[in-house]
This record gives sequence, C-alpha cells and structure tokens, in this order.
Amino acid sequence: MQRGSMASSGTEATRSDCTFCQRNSVATYILKETPTFRIVADHAPLLEGHLLIVPREHYNCYGDVPAQLDAELLALKREVQQFLAKFYAPVVFWEHGIFRQTVFHAHLHCFPLGEIRYNLADALHELVVTSRDALRSWYAAHGHYFYLEDSHNAVLFAPHMERYRRIAQEILWTGAVARNGQTVWRSPQQRYEEGKPLIETMAARWRAFQESGFSPQAVKKYITP
Repeated sequence: MQRGSMASSGTEATRSDCTFCQRNSVATYILKETPTFRIVADHAPLLEGHLLIVPREHYNCYGDVPAQLDAELLALKREVQQFLAKFYAPVVFWEHGIFRQTVFHAHLHCFPLGEIRYNLADALHELVVTSRDALRSWYAAHGHYFYLEDSHNAVLFAPHMERYRRIAQEILWTGAVARNGQTVWRSPQQRYEEGKPLIETMAARWRAFQESGFSPQAVKKYITP
C-alpha cells in the first residue's frame, strides 16, 4: 500500500483496493465479527497474541471513525484486554494513524506487552487523550499522528520520526523482547513465516476464551472512554 498524506474522510463503505475492506483477504485471520468490527490475528505478529481491531467499513484511521462506533469499539477493547490478560499479558494498544501506515484502513494493534508503559515525564507526546473526540479533533486539524494506550495513559504523538522510533524501540520492541526473547529484528516476511504456529495457538486459546464466557464486569477500564 502507498504511503502519503491524509486522504479525505471515507465516503465509501468499502474499497476494492483495500485489503481490510475485502473479507476474503483476512478471512483466515478473523477471530470475531460484529456488525461493524472484526477482531483479527495479525498475519505477521510481533509476538504471540498480537491482534488487530478493524472496522468493517473503510475509514482512514481511528481519527476518522465516527463517534457512533465508540461504544462498540470500547466493548471490543475490553474483551481483547481480558483475553490477553488471561492467556498472555496486559495489553498495550497502538495505532499508526496514517503516519507510516502500510494499509490505509483504520486498525488498532493490540500487543500483550505486560506492564511496560510510556512515561509522561518524557514529554514526547502532544496530548493526553481522555476521549475519542480528542483523537478526531486532532485528525481533522492536523491529519497524521500515532497513538499509544497502556493501562495508565492514552497519548497522541505528532508525526515526528525520531519520536516514533524512540517509542517503537522503548515500548513496542522492548516489550516484545521481554515476552518472546527475540533480540534480532525480523522482517515482516520472517514474522509472517514464523507467525503461523503462533496464530494457530492463539486462535485455539481465543476459542477457549469464548467458550468460557467474556465478563465485561471483570475488566479493568482503560483510560480512553
């Protein structure tokens, strides 16, 4: 997929040139579907348990997703949070926005990275996100961003490459190494090949999780409403 500047807000329900719009492109990886979202296994996981939450209709990023979908998104985030905490580790949510995005369709990465978190005192972020409206407002005004949410804070970053690299290294990569022991960066193709058994194991655990019953009351609320 191309990289580029902010596209206009999605006016088409689906796009024929978008991988995430085409169900048959992701069918192998779908764990759950609702009327407006899919939970899918990442096809090239950074570590076992790496999931995506993807809207079925085409939106450029989550800053482009309308407010009427917020309640369902939050419910799915809580479900993923409980699943990963039960079988893996506490979740860290990550979104590129459209900054360094490879598929220009909103998708929220869900990484079981444990208690690793961003330190607000580092002051690399532009704002602490307390509502999804803040994300939409930023996107409407500025376009590019990237977003991180751990069990303590949800923060939005302006599209500065050095800050992006630092967050990716200190949060995502450090957390993944602590969980999977892989100390050498692997290409997407390598992660794709090595990820097949990881996805199979996770899918089996997801089925067991669904059979045991998801309890929203048992989930600690994350920062973003």
